[in-house]
Amino acid sequence: MDIHEYQAKELLKKFGVNVPRGGIAYSPEQAVYRAQELSGEKCVVKAQIHSGARGKAGGVRICSTDDEIADAAAWMLGRKLVTHQTGPQGKLVGRLYIEEATDIAQEIYLGFVMDRKEERVVVVASAQGGMEIEDISADEPDSIIRSVVDPAVGMQAFQAREIAFQLGLDAALIPQAVKQITGCYKAMDELDAAMLEINPLVVTGAGEIVALDAKLSFDDNALFRHPDISELRDKSQEDSRETYAEDRGLSYIGLEGEIGCIVNGAGLAMATLDMIKMSGGEPANFLDVGGGASPERVLMSFKAVLNDPNVEAILVNIFAGINRCDWIAEGVVRAVQELKLTMPLVVRLSGTNVEEGRKLLNESGLNITTAETLAEAADKVVAAWKKASTKNAEAI
Repeated sequence: MDIHEYQAKELLKKFGVNVPRGGIAYSPEQAVYRAQELSGEKCVVKAQIHSGARGKAGGVRICSTDDEIADAAAWMLGRKLVTHQTGPQGKLVGRLYIEEATDIAQEIYLGFVMDRKEERVVVVASAQGGMEIEDISADEPDSIIRSVVDPAVGMQAFQAREIAFQLGLDAALIPQAVKQITGCYKAMDELDAAMLEINPLVVTGAGEIVALDAKLSFDDNALFRHPDISELRDKSQEDSRETYAEDRGLSYIGLEGEIGCIVNGAGLAMATLDMIKMSGGEPANFLDVGGGASPERVLMSFKAVLNDPNVEAILVNIFAGINRCDWIAEGVVRAVQELKLTMPLVVRLSGTNVEEGRKLLNESGLNITTAETLAEAADKVVAAWKKASTKNAEAI
């Protein structure tokens, strides 16, 4: 789960991380009022969306007057901001963060990520801040600093000092840097965060180290331990298809193809996506219906897949162990009838009660194509999708 910049900064403040003063605004008038509360010569109006590179898309503006603030706020609010991270669909700006302007003398990149290879939290830092870590790695690979944290003892002061010295910070700033780095690690550890990024962490003209931006992502599986963080979720920033499925207990990831997939088991689901591509199609989603799927759960899965307007055909691929093929077949028949499904549908069943399941499908009298193997199912659904797409194009 991701949260907004201003929410991340509020959390980091509790762990001793230095952040600029600021306030949230939902209208141009409120943005002007927040700026007046800060009482500085300049302020920064920041669009709050779950994406980086907001500045390049016009989502971060430095303003000097009330009129400039109001104009910037009016331009951002209600707009879908498109960055290279959001994709062409963009993300809707529903709130702004009005922050005091900072006199920047130096920019640093500081990130904390879970490294699966190391099975540890790894600190990634660079003296070349203010740009994407991928760009830093490509342009200045030697500037990347990596430090692995032992979970048994956590981030130690000497380790934070080593990072600070490698960043080339002035000796007088080392104690501040140690406080910021250890505070970030403590926040990541105690909040069960999966990723923490501060880009840039800046040294000001007055000699302060300040987190000018902040990004926090959390492990969804640990949110039950943090109800206060769960409350920070903004569903308007998430893929509506994935939100719908998650709220109904389905494992779903939206993709960009036209063939919807309903599969049981993550491994089989991945194999199904690969097979569809090998047959010349593009999968529209990953969906694991899970073990012990009831007819009602199968129906919910169909609804989740059909929430994507790009879906033009559906492949159901079930290998029943915990599941039962007759349950799946009953759910498929019910879904076709209740949802009045007309698009191509291919079903491949294997495993427990497979004969009963196939019998239900064959005797339903519905337009359901069956297959015995995954390769056959993928070929059939891609062929049916291409045929239906051609007919639709001719009709237009």
